[in-house]
Amino acid sequence: MLGTFLTWLAEKAATVFVVATANDISQLPPELVRKGRFDEIFFVDLPAPRVRMDILGIHLRQRELDPATFDMVGLVEASEGFSGAEIEQGIVAALYAARAVRQSPETNHILAEFRRSRPLSVLMAEKLQALRNWAAERTVAAD
Repeated sequence: MLGTFLTWLAEKAATVFVVATANDISQLPPELVRKGRFDEIFFVDLPAPRVRMDILGIHLRQRELDPATFDMVGLVEASEGFSGAEIEQGIVAALYAARAVRQSPETNHILAEFRRSRPLSVLMAEKLQALRNWAAERTVAAD
């Protein structure tokens, strides 16, 4: 499959824009990531505070909850080191927890779920740091 894809990249006649993602770029063959195949390699790190604020707002609104009724600053602080998916799952778990005790979801429910959760940035801190070190001189920051 890789050979077919590389041939297509080299021989395509139409103008195309190809985007690919990888969780571990070190596992990709060098012939795939060289210049000319992909013109740039971007590194997407964990979301910064302003981005976590946006993520929280998106997932609260998707569940018909008003972000203005939550302590968004406290939630942003509590979600340090969380990915977007981990933030979403914290909100989902908080909704289940609140409904289990017949309460409306509140900040304290989400905070409790964030405290109970160990994000990958904690579970795999060494791997994440190694990836950040590798990316520092080799990639373009995506934020």
